[in-house]
Amino acid sequence: MRAKFAKFVPLPKWLHRPPAKPFRKMFLEHTGSRSPRKGWIEVICGSMFSGKTEELIRRLRRAEFAKQRVEIFKPGTDTRYHDTDVVSHDKNAIRSTPVPSSSNLMLLANDIEVVGVDEAQFFDDGLPEVCTQLAGQGIRVIVAGLDTDFQGRPFGPMPQLMAMAEFVTKVHAICMRCGDLAQHSHRTNASKELVLLGETDSYEPLCRSCFNKARAAQAALLNQARH
Repeated sequence: MRAKFAKFVPLPKWLHRPPAKPFRKMFLEHTGSRSPRKGWIEVICGSMFSGKTEELIRRLRRAEFAKQRVEIFKPGTDTRYHDTDVVSHDKNAIRSTPVPSSSNLMLLANDIEVVGVDEAQFFDDGLPEVCTQLAGQGIRVIVAGLDTDFQGRPFGPMPQLMAMAEFVTKVHAICMRCGDLAQHSHRTNASKELVLLGETDSYEPLCRSCFNKARAAQAALLNQARH
């Protein structure tokens, strides 16, 4: 006598689906949580022509698109492209407020959710403390600036900001002499001023090796001129 088996019934397709992955928040964006907002500091650093300001503008545009209240500041001395706007080397621009010192940020950042700071290396040494206070108030602070000067040394308040920030993004240019990644801003003229606003007529991005060779060549020419 044949054994009777139950007829096979396929499982519904939804039972075969893999378990849903846990939700991951978009990078560095506030959600609509009812809990108090948490602030933090982001630093974008690198040499000249590495895309620092471009990345700052990109993040601020995203925040504006999300209907967040955004305010951007830059040092009043930086008028290379525009008196008020923050402008990248490839001419992308965003409205900003020029300020003479870092203390002005506390006065102008009322009721703001995201604060952007461009050319942070030109600000005074009070900027890290101001950024810390803003972050403590629940504000997302995004800072962009040169991490080293034309001699390859840490520049202005940038080292302290990088140490205090939750997130640090190091961007690189392309070495003008060998094509490797560039991390130095080499000054091509003889000026010794620490702050010298300029573009491709005064600076070129170089890798470590080419930067050391260029600095040595400049020193040799200087010694030759003295003798």
